Amino acid sequence: MERRAQHADKSETRQDKTRPVANRRRRLQAAEALLARSRGDNRDALTHAIRAAELYMAAAGEAPSRPEAARLRRRCQELILHAEKLKAQQATPSSSSTQPDILRRASCLHGNDFPPWETDPLDDEFDVQPGVGLFTDDAVFTLSATQAENFAAWTRPADLFRLESDREKSKDEDAMMQLTNRCDLVQDITTDCSVVASLSAAVQVLVGRHAVLSSIMFPFDHAKRRPRLSASGKYVLRMNFNGCSRRVVVDDRLPASRTDRALFVVDRRNPRLLWPALLEKAYLKVRGGYDFPGSNSGTDLWVLTGWIPEQLFLHREDFDIDETWARIKGAHESQDVVLTLGTGRISAEEEQLMGLIGEHDYAVENLDSAADGSARNLLIKNPWCDGPVMAGTGRPGPRESEGDNTTWMTLEDVAQHFESMYLNWNPGLFAHRQDRHFTWEMPPKYLEASLVRNPQFTLSSPKGGSVWVLVSRHFVDAELDIARNRRGSMAAVARQLGFMSILVFDNQGKRVQVSDGATYRGPYVDSPQTLARLGSSPGKQYTIVVDQHEFPLSSYTFTMSLFSHAPLEVQEAEEKMSYFNEQLGSWSRRTAGGNSSCAAYFQNPQYRLSISKASPVSILLSTDNREVHVHIDLVWARGERATTVRVKDLVSSSGEYRRGCAVADVPMLEPGVYTMVCSTFEAGQMAAFAMRVASMAPVTLDPVPADAAGRLRTPLAAFRLPEGEERRRVPLNVSWLTRASVAVRSVLPPGAEDGGRQASSLMIRVSVVEGWGPGLVTIAVSGEGEFQEPVTAIRAPDFDMEPDRIQRRGMWLLIEYIGTHHTAWTINGEILSDSPVHVGAWEPL
Repeated sequence: MERRAQHADKSETRQDKTRPVANRRRRLQAAEALLARSRGDNRDALTHAIRAAELYMAAAGEAPSRPEAARLRRRCQELILHAEKLKAQQATPSSSSTQPDILRRASCLHGNDFPPWETDPLDDEFDVQPGVGLFTDDAVFTLSATQAENFAAWTRPADLFRLESDREKSKDEDAMMQLTNRCDLVQDITTDCSVVASLSAAVQVLVGRHAVLSSIMFPFDHAKRRPRLSASGKYVLRMNFNGCSRRVVVDDRLPASRTDRALFVVDRRNPRLLWPALLEKAYLKVRGGYDFPGSNSGTDLWVLTGWIPEQLFLHREDFDIDETWARIKGAHESQDVVLTLGTGRISAEEEQLMGLIGEHDYAVENLDSAADGSARNLLIKNPWCDGPVMAGTGRPGPRESEGDNTTWMTLEDVAQHFESMYLNWNPGLFAHRQDRHFTWEMPPKYLEASLVRNPQFTLSSPKGGSVWVLVSRHFVDAELDIARNRRGSMAAVARQLGFMSILVFDNQGKRVQVSDGATYRGPYVDSPQTLARLGSSPGKQYTIVVDQHEFPLSSYTFTMSLFSHAPLEVQEAEEKMSYFNEQLGSWSRRTAGGNSSCAAYFQNPQYRLSISKASPVSILLSTDNREVHVHIDLVWARGERATTVRVKDLVSSSGEYRRGCAVADVPMLEPGVYTMVCSTFEAGQMAAFAMRVASMAPVTLDPVPADAAGRLRTPLAAFRLPEGEERRRVPLNVSWLTRASVAVRSVLPPGAEDGGRQASSLMIRVSVVEGWGPGLVTIAVSGEGEFQEPVTAIRAPDFDMEPDRIQRRGMWLLIEYIGTHHTAWTINGEILSDSPVHVGAWEPL
């Protein structure tokens, strides 16, 4: 017994010694696990980091040695610093951490809350609550003036369809919720032709093998594969807008009419069919009411089903009719695409001839082609119940495939008479999807012509392949207000909300400044969505840019969704350069000097650019007037005002004059001081501009003072150039020491311009000299002593005028000219000085 007791004592002693080791090991393991979780992108990262630091501190107190304790305390301090960084990041969220906030803020529309979808509602949510009665949605649904004239009341289905009080519920449910792909959905005096066209075209994907309706409308009877009547009159719909799937709640009341006109979508084969009207009501709640100004079917189906919208412009030169048919025919047979069509503005003659309605959406209910592909036909439906009869090409399919508002039309006729084809694709065709949510603050007007403030992303695929990029603009109340308050056609209203496009660059994923060089340039659409279908090479990085024209609001939120067959890497694009210097300026009456062939070129805004280290440099010039053509010249002028631009002085330029903005790229700019000239093509064009210099080394940028800044202007008497004369001089004098420069120009009087300059070979040199004869000394000379064409002002650089020397030796301004010239040529000019200059009379020599 004693030996067993001693053995037990030793065992307990060993356990006491090993227990702290085990506890410390567990603490360290838990700390490392928490640390790993704190490195992730989650809202509890800070809590995990703090708890990990506490565990390390506790482990340090149990360390078996001082070095181990010191190591653990150092680790604890590192975690404390890590926690501080996380705290700072939470105070100033990064773009990725602000994405949930973007979705949250995008939930409110028209006074209604549409929260992101979290889970499908349970069946008991649709039961009648004791003492509450039927569910009534308090949302306000506005009506158009015509709708209001016919409106009677918001009415429950039992009263609307005049159901007997002792009716059998199952029969009611069969009538109001029965699923059939033979629906004949029509609109009457509703304004949402695109919605009804969308529902008509999408019936097969809603109730067919994909059964999309089962995932977007609740309550749903999965056993019978159809929506279920809600006992409480409450319905919850899952709709896709503003960045995610969202919960939309409506009651079952519909707008009853006091006349025989219908105010909601109706199935003419089953007037009691309820679920299309509830889908319509939910969608119109999102869009602002039954009077919303209109949309297009691609947008409608994106919201209703989440299927990817693509808009084809049938009149564009790059529209490939054969490729389009090949794409849609097989996908339509497998129910992986929904097709709708839209007309543009058409003439009254075409409306009467073809039976089409301008700016109206139509459903495509079927496709058919001959076995040899010689005939390709679409079954087109007009959603208006009393619409005109469309002219078609006959009936290639069975008789039952036609309805009262449908007709078969060849693909060629469709391409001729319709403006757009809307395709909504099954997102299940892609194995991978990414969503990026972002805010875009609209740039100031003087940067709108460039892309420097546009959202830009780097896209790469390790395996390459097809990538679809969809950019969707979030709905906001302000856009609905604009659409409602402005008059015009549906297309005109849509255009008032602006246009957007996607541009793609093979640019190593770096940010770009202008749209030149885009490998893909999407159309500018007035829809809230635009799609780019791209092919990517393995590992290559592309730059995706979102662009806009005429967006009326100051700020927008967007979602970019990327669909692919292989994983993608997407992040915000980074700048190619490290340093940026921006300046604002303008071309005014005094400074709009025009291009280098204009006499006033030297008056253009100029900047002194100084760089102390060799670096690539990119110079952007962007103006607030997109119609003005602009240009940049970077010249060797030591930061002083450039009067002319000679080839040998030119360091770099932006090339041809470009509308709105221009870029001059210098692969490597050597250290030094340069002069930058910003010009418009025409003299006198006034506009504001921004200049942005990007580089890998610091650059200083300072305006060069105007040529006459702080100086007196003394005009020179004008004179004509007689035949045979080659030189003329005028004496100069001052009363005290003066700094001065001279500018001389040649002009033709009105009426002598035609052919005058072209026939002339006149060359001029301007000099300032002291003394005469053998003692003549040149003080300043234009063009480094070379004769120059007088297409611009010819200037002699700054020189000093000393009264005593002038009194002793004399000073003259000398004009020399050679070559043939028009006898009407006139020479004039001016002296710019910091003190008065006395000018005598011209003397021919």
